[in-house]
Amino acid sequence: MLPLDPGLYIVATPIGNLGDLSPRAADILTRADVIAVEDSRVTAGLLRHIGAKRPMVPYHDHNAEGVRPGLIARMATEAVALVSDAGTPLISDPGYKLVRDARAAGHLVVTIPGPCAAVAALTLAGLPTDRFLFVGFLPSKEKARGEAIAEIAGIRATLVMYESGPRLAACLNALAAGLGDREAAVTREISKKFEEAVTGSLSMLAARYADAPPRGEIVVVVAPPGEAAPASAADGDAALAEALTRLPAGRAASEVAKQLGLDRRTLYARALTMK
Repeated sequence: MLPLDPGLYIVATPIGNLGDLSPRAADILTRADVIAVEDSRVTAGLLRHIGAKRPMVPYHDHNAEGVRPGLIARMATEAVALVSDAGTPLISDPGYKLVRDARAAGHLVVTIPGPCAAVAALTLAGLPTDRFLFVGFLPSKEKARGEAIAEIAGIRATLVMYESGPRLAACLNALAAGLGDREAAVTREISKKFEEAVTGSLSMLAARYADAPPRGEIVVVVAPPGEAAPASAADGDAALAEALTRLPAGRAASEVAKQLGLDRRTLYARALTMK
């Protein structure tokens, strides 16, 4: 078995079905001198699947700053593979800093592409894919989440985000309030036995999951502005109610008018009543 050239190898791993591991990824993982992993138990299972056993070093949000210098040093003489628990490294994890520092040190950096939950969800959603924005996880706190949604409300692109089952309904309600009742899709368990993609308006999806939080890895995909039906007075009230938790009446009316295409003066009068 020929050794790999020293450097960093970014290896995409399956998001569910182990059969999605590419032959090239399996070869790199088999020959790497060390594998930087999110959770050694998860990666050990993948290595057993391909009949390999390699040294592993934990590398994740909680220890990255301390572990990174040692990994960079090892890249001078060793092949270091980087994996996440599932999917493509660097997508919503701290891997980009390792790539940045490896390049700064003059080391070889190679990517071995493969599964990515965000992109896979786009293919299932039936929404425009010519322009999309991946926003990771929205904040869990209501105010911060509303502010994050307001920042992306006017972007003319399909929005893609990760979410957990217990937070899903609150996330969908906040998206409906901040974006208008756009078309959306909730995808989960991609490539696994119970894979599903449920489509509909944001409010419909929020109602569906209000009392039945789903299990598994979840990706929410939301249509760009203009893909939903024209906003109604009820849409304006819902968006105003959320905006008024963060903003004075005038600014709340301006924000909602811009988001939903409704008359600002009408919204301002309604905001004063709601206040």
